[in-house]
Amino acid sequence: MSDSKRILITGGAGYLGSMMVPMLLDLGHKVTVIDNFMFHQSSLNMVCENPNFQVHRGDARDEGTMKKLVKDVDVVIPLAALVGVPLCNRDQLGTVSTNRDAVILLTKLLSKNQQILMPITNSGYGIGEAGKFCTEETPLKPISTYGKTKVEAEAAVLEFGNAISFRLATVFGMAPRMRIDLLVNDFVYRAFNDRAVVLFESHFKRNYIHVRDIARVFIHGIKNFEKMKGESYNVGLSDANLSKLELCQQIQKHLPNFVFLEAPIGEDPDKRDYIVSNDKVEKTGYKPKYGLDHGIPELIKGYTMIKNSIYGNV
Repeated sequence: MSDSKRILITGGAGYLGSMMVPMLLDLGHKVTVIDNFMFHQSSLNMVCENPNFQVHRGDARDEGTMKKLVKDVDVVIPLAALVGVPLCNRDQLGTVSTNRDAVILLTKLLSKNQQILMPITNSGYGIGEAGKFCTEETPLKPISTYGKTKVEAEAAVLEFGNAISFRLATVFGMAPRMRIDLLVNDFVYRAFNDRAVVLFESHFKRNYIHVRDIARVFIHGIKNFEKMKGESYNVGLSDANLSKLELCQQIQKHLPNFVFLEAPIGEDPDKRDYIVSNDKVEKTGYKPKYGLDHGIPELIKGYTMIKNSIYGNV
């Protein structure tokens, strides 16, 4: 294809990358991945035969490595990050150096005609006002180290100028590099295996998006870069601004034996609570394809195959 791009993806063997890389290759793009493979994942096995795919084992924070890799690319997608509150709290230094400093490094190494498409998290909104939608103009008030580093990384790429930032909702769905710890994936796993979950702060709301729809929005951003650049966009399911309780009710439709209880005491370590408007990205012509009623049965099939236990005979 004539509009084939040379794309560098940091952390491209992770949850998002394992879905995005094959889709970009299918469109005829040349994709190079750098990843440190810290989770021993083999999520890109299926694309190794593709001559348009290249892979480097390395660290996206290393200036010498990145200087070489960015030299001949049109687009950089910095997916490398320590993700989620527990992991970020466990390794604060790694979080800051990977989630923020490695992105700032990229903005210094790239020329102004190279493009950045950046994923951040809509957890940057922190705790929203009841009944009020967070738009891209809503002040960012991140409450976790993860949220703060992502918000700072977004500021750096938007200052760089030739960039788009996607503020992603909580991701769900099966991927070659699976993450069971994300909220929807975790709740479906428990519903399937344990048939029960205890909810802390069950009224807290957030927005959700399928991992395939994230790959689709990045593809949309690459195609429509000139009209979308210099801006941030919320990306989520407009019909899924749900509380944890409402999410469990949705899962229960697919797994009727699932029981969930609201705990009168206790706190969720991830305090985010907000509803999000996705109008801005939808006005550019992007619409998500995969709702929760698609994703939940998909996860049930996945969990029929995989079990998160190396200790135990069952």
